[in-house]
Formats: sequence, structure tokens, C-alpha cells
Amino acid sequence: MHIMEGFLPAAHCVAWTAVSAPFVAHGGMRLRKIMREHPQMRLTLAASGAFTFVLSALKMPSVTGSCSHPTGTGLGAVLFGPPVMSVIGAIVLLFQALLLAHGGITTLGANIFSMAIVGPWVSYWLYKLFRSLGLSMALGVFVGAAAGDLATYITTSVELAAAYPDAASGYLGAFLKFMGVFAITQIPLAVAEGLLTVIVMNALSQKTDVLNELGLIQGRPS
Repeated sequence: MHIMEGFLPAAHCVAWTAVSAPFVAHGGMRLRKIMREHPQMRLTLAASGAFTFVLSALKMPSVTGSCSHPTGTGLGAVLFGPPVMSVIGAIVLLFQALLLAHGGITTLGANIFSMAIVGPWVSYWLYKLFRSLGLSMALGVFVGAAAGDLATYITTSVELAAAYPDAASGYLGAFLKFMGVFAITQIPLAVAEGLLTVIVMNALSQKTDVLNELGLIQGRPS
């Protein structure tokens, strides 16, 4: 992740775009509602987008010529809910494809599904789970952000394996190979992203009333 331009078959590109589109449309409605009810949150929304853009643009070389990077989507998922992050993530991925040649236009739907949909939902629900168990916000944010990062790469491996099953071991073999390529660098990156997200959340809670304004931090995915 990001899957580069032209790497997926056309049918897969169309399918992943069709799967992602309803999530992004729902996220757009949720984003408009937040902007209407909490106009003072515009800067925080922009900051969440910038956080995602910067982190997901940082590439770390992995094996066999691939690369890994953080995703940065856990912060916005916890603050605003995963539907909003589907929109923010889609915008980030589009700009990265156009300006940085990071990802692609034909593969945008697949990249949105893994980084802007699956990752944020995993981050959000794990955060909610940890909070419902009475555990600290910091621990919930850390686990959510780190797991969301890993979930993105697991989903990307699913997408790649579906497009390029191994000739001998089939889909499962291809999935395990793609996962093996990413795991060496992605696991430490996920831990680092979790820690960084906690630091940013602590800064927000100390210097602004953002968390209380959002009902902290329950998120609003509906």
C-alpha cells in the first residue's frame, strides 16, 4: 500500500471502487453534519487530514523492492468517526496519486478501501472496546491506531492476492507472501504510529476543548 497505478486488473479496480463508493458517500454526509453542527472543528478536521497525508507519504523501504509507511488514519477515526475518515482518506489518496505518484487513479478504490475504510473502522472499534472496558484513553488510542495500520496492510495483501494468486499455492499462498513482504517493516511502523497518535491526542486534550466538544471521544460513525 499504496497499490501503484496499473498494478490491478481493470475488473478489480472497478470492483473495489464500487465497494468503496458507498462508504465515501456516507462519510460525506457525516462530514457535512459535523461542519454544520461544529463549525469550530474545521481546523481540527484539516489537521487530521494533514496528519494522515504526512504520515502516509513517508516511505520506508521493505523487501523485494516494496515499501511500507504509516497511515495516520487512527487519529481522525477516534476524533470524528470512521465515516469521516473515509472522505479525508480518499482526498489524501487522490492528492498523493496526483502530486506524488504515490498510488494511482485506477487503484484509488482499492487503496481507499484498505487505508480509508478498513483501517479507520478497526481503529475506532478497538478504541471503543478498550474504553468500554474502563481502560485508559491513551491505551485505547495506541492499540486502535497501531491495529488500524496493520489492518490496512492485511487488507492490501488480500487485494493483491486476489489479483495475483500464486501458481502453486493459490490465493492463500499469495496472501502469506504479500504479508511476509510487509510485516518486517510494518510491525515496528504500526507501534511507532500508535505512540505518535497518543502524543497528538494528549496535546489536543491539554490545549483545546476539542475532545469535550466531540463528546469525547465516542466518535460518531452513524
